[in-house]
Amino acid sequence: MKSDIRVCSVWRDRHERPVYSLSSSCPECGASTENSAPAPFNPEDPYGEYRRARKRRVADE
Repeated sequence: MKSDIRVCSVWRDRHERPVYSLSSSCPECGASTENSAPAPFNPEDPYGEYRRARKRRVADE
């Protein structure tokens, strides 16, 4: 199921909280919006090992 709800792509820099919209641009600042749903889980993820290793490295810093 594809999500129609989108979130401002720069909300962390320009807004106090996420700004959601159904359009392709933010109603408050005019920046582009992106899909607010996370990527679907895939047990056969070919890059999962690398992503988890990177996450561990960042957490150790």
